[in-house]
Amino acid sequence: MAELTHLDAAGAANMVDVSDKAATTRTARAVGTVLMLPETLALIREGDAKKGDVIGTARLAGIMAAKRTHELIPLCHPLLISKVRVDCEIDETLPGLTVTAEVKVIGPTGVEMEALTAVSVACLTIYDMVKAADRGMRIEGIRLLAKDGGRSGAYRAEVAG
Repeated sequence: MAELTHLDAAGAANMVDVSDKAATTRTARAVGTVLMLPETLALIREGDAKKGDVIGTARLAGIMAAKRTHELIPLCHPLLISKVRVDCEIDETLPGLTVTAEVKVIGPTGVEMEALTAVSVACLTIYDMVKAADRGMRIEGIRLLAKDGGRSGAYRAEVAG
């Protein structure tokens, strides 16, 4: 298991010093799902949700969240993100939506937390926008799919099942 870089010798949490690390291109992709009743998914698909465009609003919320991750997660560095893409795909077989995010930066530290935050907030936004129709929705499976760049190199999540 890798050493936890956010802990000092006494076990106290600290922000990692990245000032000596090279600025390289770093990307991360994350995914999550919102499971719901078929009737709730129909509201979203048909654009009939009372609060408006669920998918468009969730995409924007995820993008905004990625850019503010350092304000939400105490030991994250503020980054000059160069790309955030959030996609919300309807999946009738769930039924629900699959949310994916891709984040890119040229900098001294990775963007895994930004991708995960984008997915999390997009999923929460979907829930918020249609909760009046379906309070039993479930947000599941938020995880890192891939990351590239940096000293630790590439990571690809194992395919489930």
